[in-house]
Order: sequence, then structure tokens, then C-alpha cells
Amino acid sequence: MERIVVETMVPAPVVETWDAYTSPDRIMKWNFASDDWHCPTASVDLRDGGQFTSRMEAKDGSMGFDFAGTYVKVVENERIDYDIGGRRATVTFTPQGEYTHVRVAFDPETSFPIDQQRIGWQAILDNFAKHCAAAARHA
Repeated sequence: MERIVVETMVPAPVVETWDAYTSPDRIMKWNFASDDWHCPTASVDLRDGGQFTSRMEAKDGSMGFDFAGTYVKVVENERIDYDIGGRRATVTFTPQGEYTHVRVAFDPETSFPIDQQRIGWQAILDNFAKHCAAAARHA
């Protein structure tokens, strides 16, 4: 099955973008697809073989789920490859002037339609870019 790809341009240098993507306290500020959801917990052991987890849930408590996996390969400020339940994902960070191009390519799951997965992951990545833009304005 073909990988799903989502991407965005982040209005921040790659070092700042990387920090926002890999710091648990910052992950909790952006790792959800809509304003009626949130990410109350996140943990990161950012190294080859390290584990990560985050909890996404509706603010009204009606539903939620854990997103967890293992880092397969970490190249600081460039690339993260990880495994989520036997599926692989790759996140790349490419500097473009004062911006960073972030691209996530992942193996789809079989429980949800491809378009729904693409839309959900893109919404989270868009929220990530908004978080970085707001942080840059307040820096």
C-alpha cells in the first residue's frame, strides 16, 4: 500500500521547528487536529530505539486514544523514522531560508479510509505550523 504524505511550511528555522516537534511540553500544545481536542500528556525518548507516546482526547472527555511507537532512526534537525504498531513513518525537516519544510510520510492503517487519515494527519501538522508561528511571534 502506498504511503500517505502530508507536509507544511513552518515559519521558523529548523532548530526551532525540531524543538517544537520533539519536546514533550511543546507537543502537548499542538498535537491534536481541532480545537475541541487536546494532548494532555506526551513523553519522548529521542534516540534510536527510544519510545514515545502522546495522549489525544476530546476536551469533553467523550473519546481519546494513545499514539505510541519506537524511534527507528533519529538524525537531529533532519529526520525521524519511527514505527507505530508495525507501520513506519518518516518525518523530514528541510531548511528553506527562515522557514522549514516539514514532510510526514506514513504507512496507512487499515481501520480508517485513506482520505480520513490524510485529512487528520494534515490537520495535526497544520496545527503544529500554527504553534510554531505563534511561538516565533512571541520570541
